Amino acid sequence: MPAPASSLIPTVLDQLRDQLPVEPDEYPGLLERLGEVPDPRAARGIRHALVFVLALAASAVLTGATSLLAISEWANDAPQAVLAALGGNFDVLTARHPVPDEATLRRVLARVDGDALDQAVCRWLADRHPTTPQTSGLRGIAVDGKSLRGAARAAGRRIHLLAALDHTSGLVLAQLDVGEKTNEITCFKPLLETVADLADAVVTSDALHTQREHATYLTARGAHYIVIAKGNQKKLRKQLKALPWKEIPLQDRTRATGHGRSEIRRIKVCTVNNLLFPGARQAIQLKRRRVHRKSGKVTLHTVYAVTDLTAEQANPAQLAALIRGHWSVESLHHVRDTTFAEDASQLRTRNAPRAMATWRNLAIGALRLAGTTNIAAGLRHNARNAHRPLTILGIT
Repeated sequence: MPAPASSLIPTVLDQLRDQLPVEPDEYPGLLERLGEVPDPRAARGIRHALVFVLALAASAVLTGATSLLAISEWANDAPQAVLAALGGNFDVLTARHPVPDEATLRRVLARVDGDALDQAVCRWLADRHPTTPQTSGLRGIAVDGKSLRGAARAAGRRIHLLAALDHTSGLVLAQLDVGEKTNEITCFKPLLETVADLADAVVTSDALHTQREHATYLTARGAHYIVIAKGNQKKLRKQLKALPWKEIPLQDRTRATGHGRSEIRRIKVCTVNNLLFPGARQAIQLKRRRVHRKSGKVTLHTVYAVTDLTAEQANPAQLAALIRGHWSVESLHHVRDTTFAEDASQLRTRNAPRAMATWRNLAIGALRLAGTTNIAAGLRHNARNAHRPLTILGIT
């Protein structure tokens, strides 16, 4: 006997709901995402919930706090309404929301699972990723590493973090600690495994990641690549240099100024089918002519690259924009170094340096989502009102 029509309504509604676009407000909030991070402490004797401690740190860094002491001081000065919104416990005896001291903050951040914390923060940022068209018409994701120069492990090795960053928005979509017994190459796939949607994205990286295994992995995920050919891929570079570039006309030319120099970039592209790299469809020759304005010194540099994008999928101007867009990751590193004094920090307690780097990524990303272009000015603006960081983080 067929089921009554009324019994089919919930199923149909569920199917329709799955097809409808999800609004930003329908995604999990930051406190919910931080609730996914496991608490490393024993249950007995806990005075402050892990989410509360993490949210305090996130909010304080959004006001420019660069150390655990600064986070503790901001927490002590925060209004009771702010502490309540962040999930602080209410002490009936004192009629206040107590806050953790610096020692507690240090212990928690030193022991927190860095991978879980990064995933929670990056998922929150990715959920709110703007859907505006990319500059090149293609979505670019840059993969690059950065060492925390002031932080070192017990053996003296610097902590090195590998990150995946969206070219246009500047949001960090994934971050991974490159362990002492490995390197960036082996962390490439685990890093991108944490990015939920790679379909049709163009992953850019430096020459270190010009690896055949990386290219195969990306195409299996439905993504594309642009890789630079240097000394670690001698045969591929030799093939690229041997192409008849003199017979290929100039296809795009751009000029830019900045950092005390002017630069002219010229690009030539040709279709290929027999390169020693999986899925390669176009070869790229990029020539850069830089003039340093103070010294007048002129430098010429030729870069060879290869991509699996066909001529129909990406024209020379789009490829040039994607290669240029890769250096947006340097903007992130610059802000973390200059505005947050990351390299000057000598915090070395276990996972605490990585956790602070995660909070900086969150602060920069949240401010950019809010439309702030000057990160330092945005931090100063937040420092004048303790409620402002919560507004930016969507905590009410």
